[in-house]
Amino acid sequence: MSALIHFPIPTSCLCIRAPWRTQSFIRPPPMSLSKLSPLRHHLRRRFGVSAAAVRQDTTLWTPAPLVKISPAAESLFNITIDVSDSPELASSYTKAGQYLQLRLQDPDSRPSFLAIASPPSVAWSKGVFEFLVKSVAGSTAELLCGLQKGDVVELSAAMGKGFSIDEISPAENYQTVLIFATGSGISPIRSLIEAGFDADKRSDVRLYYGARNLNRMAYQERFKEWKSTGVDIVQVLSQPDDSWTGGRGYVQAAFATEKGIFSPQSTGAVLCGQKQMAEEVTSILVVDGVSGEKILKNF
Repeated sequence: MSALIHFPIPTSCLCIRAPWRTQSFIRPPPMSLSKLSPLRHHLRRRFGVSAAAVRQDTTLWTPAPLVKISPAAESLFNITIDVSDSPELASSYTKAGQYLQLRLQDPDSRPSFLAIASPPSVAWSKGVFEFLVKSVAGSTAELLCGLQKGDVVELSAAMGKGFSIDEISPAENYQTVLIFATGSGISPIRSLIEAGFDADKRSDVRLYYGARNLNRMAYQERFKEWKSTGVDIVQVLSQPDDSWTGGRGYVQAAFATEKGIFSPQSTGAVLCGQKQMAEEVTSILVVDGVSGEKILKNF
């Protein structure tokens, strides 16, 4: 996954100008070029060092071995990493929807942001993080998917706000929850469903899950379990074969056709996946009267 994170400018970086004074002043004589050049060199050197210090990576990296890599769907892989020897790392994951940075022990690879697919309880009980990783040519993810059991990677602590389920709780007040995911965006949605959000106490919980075709749709083996918890699954394929009888096209179009929102005030939503999908679904929900605060994202 990728994310753009905007940091506020610290107050110390702001330049505050003093009011103009009325007293006169004498303009100093111009500095000669011979004196100015050493000064410029000093300033370049000083600020160059400061910039380098700001760019220095302060992330705390924890080494952890891979315990399992297996295909999840076309171009998607299930990856399990052992964090049992790092209790602080495991305990940093507290809410479904959080993510972390992963890097290989290779100086040429860049860190990659990955959503954690397993619920927090798995980190505590089994000492592992599970991921759904899309192999993209030329990326760190592609190199990761090519590793073997026992290979060591490095992880940051879990970060991000996760899905703020408190916004759509208690269940009796938010009987409708609409969940939308595309491609590998199903990864943190799996975490949410398996962590539990009282789906069985709500009257209408729907997961709209979009992929190009069934070969690109991960976690199909988990659908039966998810349905047993109270989640109805609407599969939507953008390029299905002729035998497909389910939803066709894109998730947002499938939802726009069905809708079925009976009470916007008691409706919440959870979104993860392709940006255009998230924007269009959000627009549809807001127009229909669903509060923007009840449309949850994990970034």
